[in-house]
Amino acid sequence: MNAPVIGPARGLPPRREHEGRTVVLAPLDARRHAADLWAAVAGHDSLWDYMAYGPFADAEAFGLWLEGRAELSDPFYFTVIDRGTGRAVGLATLMEIRPAHGVVEVGNIVFSPALQRTPAATEAIYLLAKHAFDDLGYRRFEWKCNAANAASRRAAERFGFTFEGIFRQHMIVKGKNRDTAWFAMLDREWPARKAAFEGWLSPDNFDAAERQRVPLAAFQKKSQATI
Repeated sequence: MNAPVIGPARGLPPRREHEGRTVVLAPLDARRHAADLWAAVAGHDSLWDYMAYGPFADAEAFGLWLEGRAELSDPFYFTVIDRGTGRAVGLATLMEIRPAHGVVEVGNIVFSPALQRTPAATEAIYLLAKHAFDDLGYRRFEWKCNAANAASRRAAERFGFTFEGIFRQHMIVKGKNRDTAWFAMLDREWPARKAAFEGWLSPDNFDAAERQRVPLAAFQKKSQATI
């Protein structure tokens, strides 16, 4: 029996916003977002430890870098905007975009301290995954990071990505060898991951102080059990 033919995904991400309960993902606009983003990341040089760029000397240097990033279609930059304050508090991209194979990666993630470890940070990743699978029809959603970046590896596993191994000496970053940890989520896994994200993000899962009642891992376990 011949294997079924798998068609391509639906192309490149369009320039549009994605709204959640706590965040909006907006295509990066350096003129609109630079001041807020600089205020959010200035003085937190450790955010750039595992990045191929940064830290930046001042707001002008950061703004010029953002201008160059905003012009790119791959990586495609989104600004994470906090709905409560209306301020830009982070960046994330869809990158390594391969519609012919239905593969896309989430990367270049810069979450300011104001965004880290908040429901908004999780919702930002959920919105990108939802866009990749539900809107664009991709079949594989990747997460890659420096193998030494323990926080990024923990985040990938918390969000439901599966660890696939280490690519040794995969890149040279800032003049140093980088071993890269690979994680991925597949389209057949997405319905369960989506249910887990939505269950965790529900307002009913948080108390008045925005503390979670049930961790995301528990929702993932429950969703997996229904498959």
